[in-house]
Amino acid sequence: MKPSPLRIHRPTTVDETLDLLAARGATGKILAGGQSLVPVLNMRLAAPSDLIDITSVAGIDDLEVSGADGSEEICVGASVTHRRVERSADVTRANPLLGEALRFVAHPAVRNRGTTVGSIAHADPNGEMPMVLALTGGRIEARSRRGERTLGAEELNIGPLETSLESDELITRAIFPALPAGSRTGFDELARRSGDYALAGVGMILDVDGETVTGLRCGFVSVTDVPDILDLGEAVSGAELGDASTVAATVAEAVRDFIDPGGDIHASADYRRHLAGVIASRLFRRLCRSDGSSGRGDARGASGRGEDSLVGATGDDIERRRA
Repeated sequence: MKPSPLRIHRPTTVDETLDLLAARGATGKILAGGQSLVPVLNMRLAAPSDLIDITSVAGIDDLEVSGADGSEEICVGASVTHRRVERSADVTRANPLLGEALRFVAHPAVRNRGTTVGSIAHADPNGEMPMVLALTGGRIEARSRRGERTLGAEELNIGPLETSLESDELITRAIFPALPAGSRTGFDELARRSGDYALAGVGMILDVDGETVTGLRCGFVSVTDVPDILDLGEAVSGAELGDASTVAATVAEAVRDFIDPGGDIHASADYRRHLAGVIASRLFRRLCRSDGSSGRGDARGASGRGEDSLVGATGDDIERRRA
């Protein structure tokens, strides 16, 4: 199928974009990378009267890490692609979780076109970027002819595929704080096919002082309606890294109690809940083994495609792990 008839606008400035949104935003859609929107249009699940293509808009294509060490922020412009963020050494240094999660977003061809801000605006509970924004305490900046406002993830996401943005607002950039020294990060998920939506996914930030755990936060993909964050700092604080196996069982149980996934033709609710607990347990143990050599997290030891990765498992391995 092809989209229903529509008008395409190609503004070149933010002001021009805001004028178009003020006039046509109620029945129109913003097009950035188009990796989520275009399939929806082709299936006629959406039929906007206008598309506002922002790929040529000046001033929203910046990717920078600003601020002094320890208080840095990663600023991602609205037209910056996933691939640019994923490949940025400065981003990896400041916030390893962002790059780790991006490696699980669809396929390289999709990441070459899809935008990080567009994924956040899409607010798909199966998407990795809304979860990372929430887990790292990030925020977005939105502009309209009425002014500018800043929204944290908890204010932005109000339901599946639903945000608190008004029809005349444009997200100009997303801002991810750098993670403090002593943080170890990891992300892992399981999908039926490589690049497919996850059956369940978990992002994790582990805070460590020497050999002692001082904090733990978890975010989820495909098992919550909005990117809710589970803070397990009180439950695990004071645990020693050497006790990871014992503490991991507590983490898994807490995750299963926290989430309330739905079931579908791909996986039952019980299976998604079980899977999220397994992923969280393995991810916690992996982060405890990491030496944290990158300063904020060990991208090698904590990578989502490391030795315990469910994604890289063979069919036989997955069947054994389900048992």
